[in-house]
Amino acid sequence: MCRILKVQKSGFYKWLAVPESRRRQEDKKLLGEIRHFFRDSDSTYGSPRIHEDLREAGFRCGRKRVERLMREDGLVAERTYKRRRHRYFKPSVVSPNLLKQDFAAEGPNEKWVTDIPLIRPGEGWLYLAVVEDLFSRMVVGWSMQATMTRDLVLDAVLMAVWKRRPKGDVLIHSDQGSQYGAEAWNRFCDDHGLVVSMSRRGNCHDNAAMESFNGTLKKERVRGRVYLTRNEARADIFDYIEMFYNPKRRHSYLGNVSPMKFEELRKLTV
Repeated sequence: MCRILKVQKSGFYKWLAVPESRRRQEDKKLLGEIRHFFRDSDSTYGSPRIHEDLREAGFRCGRKRVERLMREDGLVAERTYKRRRHRYFKPSVVSPNLLKQDFAAEGPNEKWVTDIPLIRPGEGWLYLAVVEDLFSRMVVGWSMQATMTRDLVLDAVLMAVWKRRPKGDVLIHSDQGSQYGAEAWNRFCDDHGLVVSMSRRGNCHDNAAMESFNGTLKKERVRGRVYLTRNEARADIFDYIEMFYNPKRRHSYLGNVSPMKFEELRKLTV
């Protein structure tokens, strides 16, 4: 057989002793780690993010190699639901971008950011308005409704004002959603010392801190869960914000402490 195939007998006997090459053995070991990170992401990571996880864990491998192994093993990232499309309605008032992507704050109640992420329970869409303080990344106001009206954002910012009771002017930054350009929104902000700022149209980077929270909420809590009703979704999101995110979730930006802990520590050092 070796003579017909024109291979060395020594190579044949070496293959009998070690039928798999070192490369193949390394692939098997790497695939085990890929499966671990894939399961850890709730089957939501594709090869680019799995590759980053492997690099952080100390594995040296190429992204294409990870892509090949995932494809051969049938590991395909699950897609989340599609974002609901909305027609763009120009707000009545377009405020200038005063935040200018400066997401740092020296103290509480200097800069707030707000947005409306979407959740999809079984019975229909649920709109969540969130207000976040950039000082500690704490969610200081939120509201959930079945429809996206001006009351949705007003309830969220009212909670923020009631809970934080700012003593001076607060910059509050949003996108150019029609709710944030309505007369009622601007009147409320004027009456409560909130200085309105808006992202440039279609520029998500202008509100990156808020977009980061939206992604974290969906990745850590919403994604992979099935809410049959809006009330189920409301209860679970309330639990995430008030029982986990604010008091417990560690932030690398805050030195790996929670928003509440960060503010407590800063009070002690003042």
